[in-house]
Amino acid sequence: MITFLELLANGISIGALYSLIALGFVVIFKATEVVNFAHASLLLAGGFVVAKLHPLIGFWPALAAGIAGAAAVGALIEFVIIRRANVTSHSVLAIVTIGVDIVLVTELTRQIGTDVLALGDPWGDQVVHLGPVAIAQTRIMALLAAGILIGSFLLAFKHTGWGVAMRATAEDHETAALMGIRLGRVSLGAWAVAGALAAVAALFLCVFPTPGLDRSTTFAAIKAFPAAILGGLDSTTGALVGGLVVGITEAMMSGYQNQLSFLGRGIGDAAPFLIMTIVLLIRPAGLFGTRELSRV
Repeated sequence: MITFLELLANGISIGALYSLIALGFVVIFKATEVVNFAHASLLLAGGFVVAKLHPLIGFWPALAAGIAGAAAVGALIEFVIIRRANVTSHSVLAIVTIGVDIVLVTELTRQIGTDVLALGDPWGDQVVHLGPVAIAQTRIMALLAAGILIGSFLLAFKHTGWGVAMRATAEDHETAALMGIRLGRVSLGAWAVAGALAAVAALFLCVFPTPGLDRSTTFAAIKAFPAAILGGLDSTTGALVGGLVVGITEAMMSGYQNQLSFLGRGIGDAAPFLIMTIVLLIRPAGLFGTRELSRV
């Protein structure tokens, strides 16, 4: 039972981070109807900035710079590439983001090399004991940070002018434009927000109990993509639920891998895609999807 509770707690905390990343996919899709396959590069860029700057300026300023840097990279991709691409097909634009991701990830991994970069977080390897259950303090902070950011986003989404413009754009691009909403500004903001959320997720994905930031950090974005798909790529609620489902399932399957050895080694890494496949066979639009999504 203790092992189950520890795995559940870790699954919820990592699932909250997957929700942050999945929310970035959803925000961009709602604003532009483009599936952003360059999300892994935004995550890696944010973590890389934090890792390089924290010895020079301290952790918290470095974290702020990492968030701003990832947001700037996202906005730059939208402004320089997506907005100016002379294509109307959203599927083609999605393929363009794959190329952007390959270029950025290749350069960032070249800069990282074979090193594992520490991010200088103040929590270290401290562990909190809740009765017999031991939880890394970084996991608790990850859950709190994700909860605050997700809650703040949902409030802004419902009660700010940008949120209203985003919802109107998601419903009907042409009507929103006729009503005076600047679609370019909404799209730019969506890419920036997605980058900022990815940077925060990168921080908590690279601290204890993981060794640090390396070239494999981008796999987190790949795991978060099934969370966005199974929840519904046009649903913010789906991103939250999908992230938690993927995180808990991955933690459970990894923790009980010996008992599940008949499924093969590394079943935890395959779990997000297995769940996505099962859900899409039953509900092609995802658990909370409300419209037919473009195939890519």
